[in-house]
Amino acid sequence: MAVDNHPRSLTFSTSYNFRDVGGYAGLDGRTVTWRRLFRADSLHRLKGADLETFHALGVRTVIDLRRPFEVEEHGRVPHSDGLDYRNLVVEHVDWETVEEPAGMPHERWLADRYLNFAEDGRAGLAAALAVIADPAAAPVVVHCMAGKDRTGVVCALTLSLLGVSDAEIAQDYALTEAAMASLTAYLEKTRPEVVQDKYHMFDCPQEAMLLFLGDLRERHGSVEGYVREIGISTGQLAALRGHLLTPA
Repeated sequence: MAVDNHPRSLTFSTSYNFRDVGGYAGLDGRTVTWRRLFRADSLHRLKGADLETFHALGVRTVIDLRRPFEVEEHGRVPHSDGLDYRNLVVEHVDWETVEEPAGMPHERWLADRYLNFAEDGRAGLAAALAVIADPAAAPVVVHCMAGKDRTGVVCALTLSLLGVSDAEIAQDYALTEAAMASLTAYLEKTRPEVVQDKYHMFDCPQEAMLLFLGDLRERHGSVEGYVREIGISTGQLAALRGHLLTPA
């Protein structure tokens, strides 16, 4: 059960999916700490009052999971003193090249894409988790374009390592779907080709995340076993839990 000490969704006029992942029940009766880790859609549109609101959060580090061509095309979070920007790319197969077979449930297709992140994107995921584990980097914002898929996988891995249940991880993932309505409306006005005939890509079925976590465990034994395989150390896991969980 989530403990609501802070608003989960933060309101910006030019960022549509900015959320705090704190408040969830974790290991040993502890709770995920609020205002230490945020997830978001792309931050390149932040300016004016939105940028002031962003800075007021005290964010020290932004992890941008997008590929270089995405950053080049759209831009990045504005430079500011004291803000560490990391472009930690999660490599993956281009989704437009992967057919969604007739009759395959969309959540199964999505879960397979997330498994591809976990395999082809190992270096980026390991780098992102290492930054999130570092207490000196916090507060951290992790984002991609929509804050749904690549960001969803990074946050799912993090929350699982903190002891959050699969059910709550899937519920957190699904919260993006409500945010997608305003993001889709914005894209329809500014870049309609991005969303035309692709509205299903903005769906966030909880079952997709549940399937992904189950498949990851089947392949690697556990989420902790997977992150150890990709290079996260015992010390980093301890640091992650030390600063992202409330004291015992």
